[in-house]
Amino acid sequence: MLVEGYIGGIGYRERVATSETLAFLQFPVVGPNRSRYPWSPGSHGWALCCKRTGLGIKAQGFGCFRLVDFLEGIQKNFDEAAKVLKFTCEDYHHSDSCYKLGAYYVTGKGGLAPNLKNAYNCFLKACEKPGKKSINACHNVGLLDQDGRLNDNKPDLIRARDYYTRACDGNYAPSCFNLSTMYLQGSPNIPKDMSLALKFSLKACDLGHVWACANASRMYKLGDGVAKDETKAESLKNKAKQLHKEQQKSVQPLAFGV
Repeated sequence: MLVEGYIGGIGYRERVATSETLAFLQFPVVGPNRSRYPWSPGSHGWALCCKRTGLGIKAQGFGCFRLVDFLEGIQKNFDEAAKVLKFTCEDYHHSDSCYKLGAYYVTGKGGLAPNLKNAYNCFLKACEKPGKKSINACHNVGLLDQDGRLNDNKPDLIRARDYYTRACDGNYAPSCFNLSTMYLQGSPNIPKDMSLALKFSLKACDLGHVWACANASRMYKLGDGVAKDETKAESLKNKAKQLHKEQQKSVQPLAFGV
């Protein structure tokens, strides 16, 4: 049950990231037909890119991941993209490939059956290996641990807290916010601690999380776990309003021909 007046943590449905289409990077000319791309529909040409000899594991993994950009962004062939991601994650342990494969499993994309356990394992691999999405992956591990459906609907809050902490240490605002709500609400395994709730709310607020600013403002206004400070409360409230206004602007549709 949420503490009245405060905004609680965010469920995995909203926060588990879905697969993005990244900017397409052109491949070198390879293959017997000297095609511009090392892949064509219905072929296994992607293996030429992913298994090129003379390259290290890291370079091979990156090459495969670039190919996924082409399959998603140009060909719109998500089934083949899923195969490449699976190969790249399992054989090369490429962090960003594991992250994106996890997102495919969450949504059932690319012909894959939705499978939270497989998604969790992919996010875990991505979290443990350096990559652009490692921090996001650690956050997703925390979300799925907190959700509990992987463990007979029994949340593992200690494990969730630990992975949120890793992501928060990497300056991922949603993880800092979720940590703050864990300490704000309290549980048998994680006692309520308003000083830690404030600490993580302030960090998430500094990182641009609107609801963290709102919660921190309320703590200062009420003197809840901290000395009352109307000035700080008002300042944080204004920051929350400004962040909310900026977010609203960013989602407004573009107008053409004005």
